Amino acid sequence: MTVKTLYVIISLVMKKDLLKTLLLDQREQFRNKEPGITREKLPQVKKYLNSSHAIVISGLRRVGKSTLLAQVARILYSSDDYYFVNFEDERFLNFAADDFNLLYETLLELFGQKQVFLLDEAQNVIGWERFVRRMIDQGCKFYITGSNASLLSRELGTKLTGRYIPVELFPFSFAEFLQFKEHKIPDLSSLTTMEASKLKRSFNDYINRGGIPDALKYPDAGWHKTLYDDVIYRDIAVRYRIEETKALKELAFYLMGNISSLVSFNKLKELLKLGSVNTVKNYIDYLQLGWLMFTVNKYAFSIKKQQIANKKIYGIDTGLIKSVAFSFSENRGKFLENMVFLALRRSTEDIYYYATRNNLEVDFYLPKKKELIQVCQTLADEDTQKREVKALVEAIEETGSNSAMILTEDEEGIDILNSKIKVVPVYKWLLSH
Repeated sequence: MTVKTLYVIISLVMKKDLLKTLLLDQREQFRNKEPGITREKLPQVKKYLNSSHAIVISGLRRVGKSTLLAQVARILYSSDDYYFVNFEDERFLNFAADDFNLLYETLLELFGQKQVFLLDEAQNVIGWERFVRRMIDQGCKFYITGSNASLLSRELGTKLTGRYIPVELFPFSFAEFLQFKEHKIPDLSSLTTMEASKLKRSFNDYINRGGIPDALKYPDAGWHKTLYDDVIYRDIAVRYRIEETKALKELAFYLMGNISSLVSFNKLKELLKLGSVNTVKNYIDYLQLGWLMFTVNKYAFSIKKQQIANKKIYGIDTGLIKSVAFSFSENRGKFLENMVFLALRRSTEDIYYYATRNNLEVDFYLPKKKELIQVCQTLADEDTQKREVKALVEAIEETGSNSAMILTEDEEGIDILNSKIKVVPVYKWLLSH
C-alpha cells in the first residue's frame, strides 16, 4: 500500500467519523426542536405526501422553514422513518457534491435504510441536485428547504426538471401571528366591541413587529438587523460575487424606505449613481431572490409595456422594514398596502397594479379573478374618497371586473355605488386570506 493510498484511507475515515458525530448531533437537535405554531403551509405539504416529486420549501432566512420541516417529520412520519441533514451547520463548510455518496453511506450505517430525506438549506452545497435526482429515481422522497428564491425559479427548473413541487413560506400571516400570541380569532361576523378592540390592538402590534418568528420570540435581540445583514452579505454579495457592496446596500436601503411606491430603474440609476440600468435591475433581482423584497408590474397586455413601466416595490415583512428603514415608520397607509400585498402574494404571483387610461392608479389587480383592490388608510376625507372611487370606477369599466373593494384601517359598511365597491377593514380582510 502506497503512502498516498494510506493517506486517502485515513482522510476518509476521519471525514466519516466527523460525519457520524455531526449527523447524530443534528438528529438529536432536530427531534428536540420546539414544534412552534402549526404553519398554514403544512396542509399544502401534506397534500403531496404520496407524490414522487421533491417538496422544495423556500423562503427568507429565519422565517420558519426548519420548523415546518420538523412539523412535517412529526406529523407525517415516525421518528425512525427519515434522514435529516442540515447543511447550514458550519461543520459542513467544506462539504462538496462528491461527498454525498459518503454521506449516504454514513446515514445507512447509523440509521439503516430509509426512503425519506429532509435536507435543510440544501443550496449551500453546489451540485446537491444531482444526488437528489439520482435518489428520486430510486424511489426516495425528499423535503428540501432553502433561503434563495432561485430554488423555485429558473435554476431549479433545469436542476430537477419537473420533479419538484414548490412551497413558499412567508413570515407569519395575521392569523398565525394571533396563534403565536395565543389570541383566539373571534367570529368576524358578530364582533363585540371588546373583541374588535382587542383585534385592532393585535393588528397594530402585527404591523409594528411583523411576522418573523425569532424576532417575535426575542424582541430585544436585534434579529431584524442581523437577518438583513445576512441576506445582503451572505445570500447576495457572496453568492453573486459583489465585491463592492456600498451600491447594493444603498439601493436596498432606499427601496426598503420606499415600499408600496413606484420606482423607475432609470431614476434609481441616477439617484444612486449606479453604473447602468442593468446594474439596478440585477441588484433588484438579487434582492428578490434573497426574499427581501418584491416588484409588481403595471398591468398591460403587452409584455414589453410591462417591462418598461415603473415597478411597485414591497418588502417581505413590516417589522423588518421598520427596523431597517426607521425614517419611514410614520407612513401608515404604505404599511397597510404592503401587508395586503403579502397576503395576496402568499397565494398567487399573478398580481399587478393598474393604471387607467386617465392615469388613475389602483393598487392591485388580479386578472384571473378580475379583482380590483384599493388600499387607503381612511376614507374620512371626502376628496380622498372621491379619488379612490374614481380610479376604481374607471378600472372596473376598462377591465370588466366584477369584484372591487377598498381596504381601510378601520372603516366598513360605507355604501359606494350601491355596494358595487365594498369597504372592508384590512385586519378583517387579512383573516380571510
